[in-house]
Amino acid sequence: MPLIIKDFNLIQWIGANSFRTSHYPYAEEIMDQADAQGIVVIDECPAVGLTSFGEDLLQRHKAVLNELVMRDRNHPSVVAWSVANEPSSAKASADKYFSEITNLVKSLDPTRPVTAAINADYTKEKAGKYLDFVMLNHYFAWYSDVGSTEVITPLLVNFMSKAHDVYKKPIMMSEYGADTLAGLHMDPPFIFTEDYQTELIMLHHKAFDILRAKGFFVGEHIWNFADFLTLQQITRVVGNKKGIFTRERQPKASARLLRCRYHSLVNRTIVGSIAYCPHSQVSSDYQCSNDV
Repeated sequence: MPLIIKDFNLIQWIGANSFRTSHYPYAEEIMDQADAQGIVVIDECPAVGLTSFGEDLLQRHKAVLNELVMRDRNHPSVVAWSVANEPSSAKASADKYFSEITNLVKSLDPTRPVTAAINADYTKEKAGKYLDFVMLNHYFAWYSDVGSTEVITPLLVNFMSKAHDVYKKPIMMSEYGADTLAGLHMDPPFIFTEDYQTELIMLHHKAFDILRAKGFFVGEHIWNFADFLTLQQITRVVGNKKGIFTRERQPKASARLLRCRYHSLVNRTIVGSIAYCPHSQVSSDYQCSNDV
């Protein structure tokens, strides 16, 4: 419980107002804290990286969603249900699957929107048309064009605008970011440095402000709140280091950058958040007070 309180204190400090339960239901103590502190939650079920859409999985998925909705539907912090994270939804079999999944959730709770975090090609994927709003995961200048931060703003504006042309519904960015080793600095910015992470974030924010002016962009969640341990992989440096806080909850430079942005957006209508794991958001003019 002390760590939960610490995390919520940091969420409040940074000025974030929401998180997605990536990628599973969180402990009820966390949901209670979200209720008490007025943090908006996109409640996600444990359907991560689905690659097949058979009947057995469909029935299991429905059972899990039923449990999630029945447990959390009376939490005022829950604003939406997320039915999946990064499914292979360009497959033909995903069409019927997500039609049934979203219909089930809407029958269980007709008062909240249904969404999912999508990373499949929006021109081919089948889930988005059944969602009330679409969350998109994309890592410009990290998993693509690595090191080339100059491409972030034009590519992101183009990507989101064309996705909206296809979906014709509200869109938010549910994941963006870069792995960063606390205390590592280089000029010019190099991958894995704090300098690279902050530059990447600022250029995303520039794009977000352009997109918000278009009227369809409704929020941004950075991946993610704090570093966490993973299986040993050559692409990980002792875990996932995309946190704006270290695993010990010490702030990286990006945490103060996001605090500046979020507090500058305090009087604007926008979802600003942290992927918790917790996510976060704010305006690229960065009008900060001395206490930020």
